[in-house]
Amino acid sequence: MARSRMRIDPSARTHVDAAINRWLEEVIGRAILGDAQHLVPKRTGRLRDSLRAEVHDKVLRVGSLDCNYASDVELGTPPHVILPKNKKALHWPGADHPVRKVNHPGTQPQPYLRPALYQRRTG
Repeated sequence: MARSRMRIDPSARTHVDAAINRWLEEVIGRAILGDAQHLVPKRTGRLRDSLRAEVHDKVLRVGSLDCNYASDVELGTPPHVILPKNKKALHWPGADHPVRKVNHPGTQPQPYLRPALYQRRTG
């Protein structure tokens, strides 16, 4: 029995990859980003405004590119000590006096990315 061989146009892979990238960006990425922006705690709006969705080579990434406390909000922080970096003491508006250190109690997690990612999506 003779085998028949089928040839697929080599450009087909390029078209399929481009379609996958478009679907990830325009459908899934927008949905996850919108949910994350809706769920993120909003004090100043900086974290919400920093959220982005991007696709490269069929990989979707959603998160903050330039907000250094994004993971602290999502995951929380353990208790920790805050020490001055450039001065001998810490002081802030409303403080009674400068202090050498602050024992921070930590923060509770406020997940916004994981719940956005795990939303059941149809369509």
